[in-house]
Amino acid sequence: MIKKHLLPVFLFFGGTVCAQSSLHQEIDDQAAFIEHKVIEWRRDIHENPELGNQETRTAQLIATHLRSLGVEVEENIAVTGVVGLLKGGHPGPTVAIRADMDALPVTERNDLPFKSTKKTIYNDQEVGVMHACGHDTHVAILMGVAEVLSSIKDDLQGTVKFIFQPAEEGVFEEGVTSWGAKQMVEEGVMQGVDAVFGLHINSQTEVGNIKYRSGPAMAAVDNLKLTVNGRQAHGAYPWSSVDPIVTSSQIINALQTIISRNVNITENPAIVTIGSIHGGVRQNIIPEKVEMLGTIRTYGTSQQALIHQRITEIATKTGEAAGARVDVKIDKIYPATINDPELTEKMVNTLKHVAGDEHVIYHDPITGAEDFSYFQQEAPGLFIFLGGMPKGADPTKVAAHHTPDFFIDESGLLLGVRALSYLTIDYMQMQ
Repeated sequence: MIKKHLLPVFLFFGGTVCAQSSLHQEIDDQAAFIEHKVIEWRRDIHENPELGNQETRTAQLIATHLRSLGVEVEENIAVTGVVGLLKGGHPGPTVAIRADMDALPVTERNDLPFKSTKKTIYNDQEVGVMHACGHDTHVAILMGVAEVLSSIKDDLQGTVKFIFQPAEEGVFEEGVTSWGAKQMVEEGVMQGVDAVFGLHINSQTEVGNIKYRSGPAMAAVDNLKLTVNGRQAHGAYPWSSVDPIVTSSQIINALQTIISRNVNITENPAIVTIGSIHGGVRQNIIPEKVEMLGTIRTYGTSQQALIHQRITEIATKTGEAAGARVDVKIDKIYPATINDPELTEKMVNTLKHVAGDEHVIYHDPITGAEDFSYFQQEAPGLFIFLGGMPKGADPTKVAAHHTPDFFIDESGLLLGVRALSYLTIDYMQMQ
């Protein structure tokens, strides 16, 4: 009986593997064929960057391309977002793939033929606009994935949802604070989605490499504002004051003990940073008020709650000891980016297949943040990092993200197209 059952089982799995291998080859051939188009799209978007919720030109480029492929398109989601729906030839799960579209208020210094020279008014000052985080590559890669998967539409065992998201970096206009992924989720983009994939190009990871992590991969981010209210006095008579500057310095020093004494950093790292402090107008006047701005990075809700509690206790009690009143405001921005462990385990072999075992690297937790986390709250998700650093370069010396000299080696884009395409079809065939 055992021998009679072995052959059919072998043939079944053998047929599945052969079909999968055939699709992989078709993906590889088609991706290589359109690589030049992906690079052209990237350069066009790089030369014409747009800030969050202003990505109208980029959105139009995307929508036109998707329609040319026969993909169902919905526009103006979460202001400027675009969603494409590709229905495969066979029933199966719905897989979402996301790319973010927005640029940053950074003036580019790179000497490139497609360098951005765009200017805008941001926070009441003229600044340059630049894709200084690689979102131009994300859009171009996903446009390429849409073309590749459309070419094998009849063989797809499910539906693909292409999510082109605005405002990953946020929108800060008068009276407006907006985050693109959160708004897209609120408008129903993730309804019916079984799994979601995304990637981020990385200027300090060598081309050809993919980095991933199971579980908490990127931190939750919260904005912190502390207002220290004292009593103004002449600088020659400090005993007449309640000095908010001295009090603020004591608060800043005390906040450092949260990480060193309250957080169990053997479980997860955490960050409390004060990045801005403003108070006073003249050397001999003790001001009435000091304002401080900061950022908080955590992994997990219990750790986040602990740090919020300790910030409030330290700031208010230190203020009371000095006779000052301290107002604490903490705004939650993104939750932690948590790669679903079960999904990650399933898809690691796909990553190794597409890039090679030695080029798939497990990374440490990253204290940067990503609003891809909102999509992961709606469906199991996997967010990976794609190498964009020239081969042989020193990652400690190349320009970091969000800087004027940020640079991406475009030879890494092809792997991005192949990786997201492989993840999609392999996930479908596992269900």
